[in-house]
Amino acid sequence: MKRMLTTLLSVASAGVLAACGSGPAQDAGPAGGSTGGAITMGFSQVGAESGWRTANTVSIQDAAKAADVDLKFSDANGEQENQIAAIRSFVQQGVDVIAFSPVVRTGWDAVLLEAKNAGIPVILTDRAVDTEEPDVYKTFLGADFVREGQWAGEWAVKEFAAAPAPVNIVQLEGTTGSDPALERTTGFAEAIATDPKLTVIASQTGDFTRSGGKQVMEAFLKAHPKIDLVFAQNDDMALGAVEAIEAAGKKPGQDIKIVAIDATRDGMQALADGKFNYLVECNPLLGPELMDLAKKVVAGESVPARVVTEDQTFDQQQAAAILPERKY
Repeated sequence: MKRMLTTLLSVASAGVLAACGSGPAQDAGPAGGSTGGAITMGFSQVGAESGWRTANTVSIQDAAKAADVDLKFSDANGEQENQIAAIRSFVQQGVDVIAFSPVVRTGWDAVLLEAKNAGIPVILTDRAVDTEEPDVYKTFLGADFVREGQWAGEWAVKEFAAAPAPVNIVQLEGTTGSDPALERTTGFAEAIATDPKLTVIASQTGDFTRSGGKQVMEAFLKAHPKIDLVFAQNDDMALGAVEAIEAAGKKPGQDIKIVAIDATRDGMQALADGKFNYLVECNPLLGPELMDLAKKVVAGESVPARVVTEDQTFDQQQAAAILPERKY
């Protein structure tokens, strides 16, 4: 997509991006940020809160190199204000395309409108946003989080079909207000509603971190003497829960069963070892498809408004079989 720039905009100061945790900005180059024939992408990442996020970042950085895309990368350290500052900096630099994985779902209208008014297309990755402004992003690339939660819940219904009532479930939620936390909660609740003996007796955010999962699970174990199942909205929180369960003298995967979402290598290892019972995949390797979409929107080609990544589920045997070739 061609855009007309009547003036050259100044490059954002180093201090802005330093506040975003990414260090000083490099010169975006002439003519809308393109250098050496490559398109320039400004990308704002949520942070590095989990193994999934680290794999996602590596995928994007590697894919940018392979696709000859000049990547301006910013780490928001889990703070929305950092992402907004980074996106505004990308607009000032005149990059060709902006992509970001939103920390939370709301609060993006103003900055997305600024990018639109500057003629810079935006791609959402991994997480969606709620916005009142029309046509402020071109496409959203990521998993179906509601479906992921449903798959986890459907497994729980089958696993506890013959169990006596009640079946007490504790839920380790992701970052409050984030797209995956909201939608995985919804999907899981919809699935377990088919069996009234399955009840979520406690639900709290562990912020998608291993330490958060451990801390919350410790509190759950003290408050609730009978817990049958942990539903963790990512592997890292589930791994933290394993530490808390073992410290309490119980066996994860046996005394308390665990279903989680992500299927990273550490999670798959825990499943193969019998400490998890079931995993729903959320593939972080979005880089190649993101670069393909970026080139298309910059060229003015039409792209789908929603691109859903393909995921699968794993039991213990499947995890053990796939571990040797797992890429993340």
